[in-house]
Amino acid sequence: MRLISLIAAAAAMLAGPALSQTRSVAVTFDDLPFQTTPEGLCDADNVRRLTTDFLTMLAPLDTHATAFVNEGRMCDETREQALRGILTLWLEAGVDLGNHTFSHINIHRSTPEAYLADVDRGDDVTRPLLAAHGRDLIWFRHPFLFTGETPEKRAALEAGIAARGYRVAPVTIDNEDWRFGQAYRRAESEGDEAMQARIGEAYVAHMAAVLDVVEPYSALLAGGAEPPQVLLLHANSLNQAWYPAIHALFMARGYRFVPLEEAVSHSVYSRADGWTRANGVSWLHRWALADGVPFQPEPDTPQWVVDYAENRQTSG
Repeated sequence: MRLISLIAAAAAMLAGPALSQTRSVAVTFDDLPFQTTPEGLCDADNVRRLTTDFLTMLAPLDTHATAFVNEGRMCDETREQALRGILTLWLEAGVDLGNHTFSHINIHRSTPEAYLADVDRGDDVTRPLLAAHGRDLIWFRHPFLFTGETPEKRAALEAGIAARGYRVAPVTIDNEDWRFGQAYRRAESEGDEAMQARIGEAYVAHMAAVLDVVEPYSALLAGGAEPPQVLLLHANSLNQAWYPAIHALFMARGYRFVPLEEAVSHSVYSRADGWTRANGVSWLHRWALADGVPFQPEPDTPQWVVDYAENRQTSG
């Protein structure tokens, strides 16, 4: 934990030059209330503790974050009683909330009608809670970044989401932190602190490698200057421990942290997105496809992390 304290201190020291920074990033966290075991999500006190620890970590970092809720992640027995209070903690910490569907539904395995019903069910708690805080529920993010693998599905989702008053939250930086998080949870469950540290360090190094690709790629697609980025992360124990290092990495590269609304006000985000392939990708690849620009894929997650996450024989 001393390493994390030093990282957080370094981030605070870097705050001084922030006014001269020209890069910007909107930080987003998916899968609220938390990525943990099904058993852990059935324990309301546990989810509250995880949430409090996560928000305590975020508090000094001034991220202006937005977080996306799957209301169905908590068990039926505890959801109605506990979820409102847990989401209130996020709002009181200054984090905006968006809809990520009720069940993290996969459009490739469902109909548009079922998908949109899941969207509607996903705001039962979040929408009135935001209203009670004088705010509107405006942001929606597709699970898996899947936006429909056929033109017909794509059009139906777009129309249904827009009719509900939502704005889609795009993503330009996706570094598979969910995979590192999966590995990290295994190391936690096994009490392997050395492996937790190894995974965390690999996660930060991987993020740096992703930025090495994304920064010039985004500049190319935006006409020469890097646009504001939108970073996709998840609310999990990996980020509770290692997000301060990610934050410090961005600061060291000249980023300031902005609300999602500010980031997507850049003109590049008004470009058409006609992606209808059977996978979910960042908006950079969507714009590249529209422009006929060769994809510049993000670096692969280290194979040993994937193997460890999936409890296979590791290769490194």
